[in-house]
Amino acid sequence: MKNLCSICPNQCNIDRSIFSGRCQVTEDFKIAKYGLHPYEEPPISYKNGSGTIFFYGCTLGCTFCQNYPLSHPLQTKKIAQLKEKKEYTAALHAYYKNYSIADCIAIMKELENNGAENINLVTASHYVPKLVEVFQKYRPNIPVVYNTHSYEKLEILKTLDRYIDIYLPDLKFFDAKIAQRYTGKANYFAYAKKVIQFMTQRKNRFENGKMLSGCIVRHLILPLCTQDSIHLIDWFASLKSEAYLSIMAQYTPFGEIENFEELKRPITKREYQKVVHYVESLALKNVYLQEQVAADRIFIPNFTKNKRELF
Repeated sequence: MKNLCSICPNQCNIDRSIFSGRCQVTEDFKIAKYGLHPYEEPPISYKNGSGTIFFYGCTLGCTFCQNYPLSHPLQTKKIAQLKEKKEYTAALHAYYKNYSIADCIAIMKELENNGAENINLVTASHYVPKLVEVFQKYRPNIPVVYNTHSYEKLEILKTLDRYIDIYLPDLKFFDAKIAQRYTGKANYFAYAKKVIQFMTQRKNRFENGKMLSGCIVRHLILPLCTQDSIHLIDWFASLKSEAYLSIMAQYTPFGEIENFEELKRPITKREYQKVVHYVESLALKNVYLQEQVAADRIFIPNFTKNKRELF
């Protein structure tokens, strides 16, 4: 009998060899795009860019996701059909193609050959069992980055841990009501805090400014959510970890936000300064502060069919 999938907090308990779970994908790899990413944190992109692999599907599903066509592929298909949004239609060109373990290994090798500073797995928690199989067959010669929204089970993450060099988790929401409003998952922080506590134990190791091992915790400031940001910063500071904190100001209105009036604008200068000044008041040692100029669609990867580069 086929194992029923319960690898993430959604607990779908379905046969993903046949059906899509809440992550919106079956068990086979679905890869939207891959390439060298120049806009990650400086020690991640470093000189040549991070070798980023964007996977389809997501177990969290933020309504404002900057990579909405990837995190909501089935909803995106519906939008494309009903609203004839060409950019969404184009983003689905690879959605129905399955990638094998051999294909995934070939992509990693191609990125290495192209000079990637690392292999960056973006939103791949719903593929963890498959990734374990990949790394059992092939270990990249460059660091492996696990880039996640953090809504996952610690026991599942631990099965992949031995193959990961750098953790790059998002710390999105502290307040259950905010998490519920934007993702439908009020228990986000209950799961995220456990995996981030685990990830932040990874010791930082650098070579000439390039991160070889460690953890960078990201937090995206959202409109009208600065107090939630402060709660998250306080919680991060309480860990007393050597992990880095990356405060991101890049929120750009995107996704399906018609019913969320507050999300139809970038953060204000006042919102940005409130969070940044609070971080500075804590005198945290390892911090990256993104400037507000990053709130621009030019920094959102282009997932259309005819563009080979990420941007």
